[in-house]
Amino acid sequence: MQIGLVRHPGAQLSAVLGLADLFGIANDVARRRSEAPQLLDVCECPCGPDAAPDGGECDVLILPPALGTPMAPTAARPLAAWLLACHGRGSILASVCAGTFVLAETGLLDGRAATTHWAYAELFRDRFPAVALDTDRLIIDDGDILTAGGLMSWTDLGLKLVDRLLGPSVMLETAQILLLDPPGREQRFYSTFSPRLNHGDAAILSVQHWLQATGGREAGLSDLAQRAGLEERTFLRRFQKATGLTSTDYAQRLRVGRARELLQFGSRPVESIAWEVGYRDPAAFRKVFQRIVGLTPGEYRQRFRA
Repeated sequence: MQIGLVRHPGAQLSAVLGLADLFGIANDVARRRSEAPQLLDVCECPCGPDAAPDGGECDVLILPPALGTPMAPTAARPLAAWLLACHGRGSILASVCAGTFVLAETGLLDGRAATTHWAYAELFRDRFPAVALDTDRLIIDDGDILTAGGLMSWTDLGLKLVDRLLGPSVMLETAQILLLDPPGREQRFYSTFSPRLNHGDAAILSVQHWLQATGGREAGLSDLAQRAGLEERTFLRRFQKATGLTSTDYAQRLRVGRARELLQFGSRPVESIAWEVGYRDPAAFRKVFQRIVGLTPGEYRQRFRA
């Protein structure tokens, strides 16, 4: 199985070299486990500005992350056209972080689920509205296309491909050698709430500023609508259009964001934190926290406590 690492301009070199090392270790594990193992042949596919790589006869092509901003559409189009042709010949395409922007330029993600770094979510949705973006997930494996989230999720993508191509036992031993968690993390464990504020609706923006100031603790519909100077149904419609969230979900994310800080940097009981961020029922707080973060408050504190 041949894996091509597409070294595009601005590609994170540590990811390119790290993936090559990860697959090399997986090959060593496979050799120890079998007299006639299937191995991964890894190569780099360099490409310059506004140009596509040569060749492309690979079973898997990986677009690594970039340390700068995502590639502009004009620069990405030649590379996207090449990827589209490779996909048509049977190549599996995979991307990490900003690499998903290049993959989306092919049009192959339209109507499909994909992920990228959570900080790029708004920019990605603006450029590719037909893609079902889900930045809560760290990896989305759609068979012929795989997308991974933030910069270091190349480790998760690499292990996912080892699992698929060499088997779960090889993947688990490779993860143990590299001291990596096997695939299963979610990006929402790490992301922070970044509300959309540049939508141009002044009435809704004033409510957002007030919610930020109060930490989302006072979020009754009638109060919010009154602050916006709108009828309740109109407020609900305009708030969701402007922010992409209902006012209830927006307030919950503000509360949970504050709770994450208290869990990470303090030792107060969960019940006390729930009360401070606006929940009188600790059970309800735990349920909302787990829905948004993907971990219970106790699990979050255990993993991220400073």
